[in-house]
Amino acid sequence: MTEKEMNSYRFSPYQEPTDEMLEQIMKEVAEEARESNRKATEEHWARMQQNILVKQAKWSEKINAIVHGRE
Repeated sequence: MTEKEMNSYRFSPYQEPTDEMLEQIMKEVAEEARESNRKATEEHWARMQQNILVKQAKWSEKINAIVHGRE
């Protein structure tokens, strides 16, 4: 099956996709899902790292205030 044939197919009640079409569609969807998951995971860890840095800074300020008698 050519890429043109694959790109021109649309799900409809009048035309069933071939097994080859379904396999290609599922492969592409799986690749997109993996990429989306990878990006979401990277964004999650970046946000977590940023939150850690903010909390460390706040705790550092509190500890320094206690150590220097500025509670």
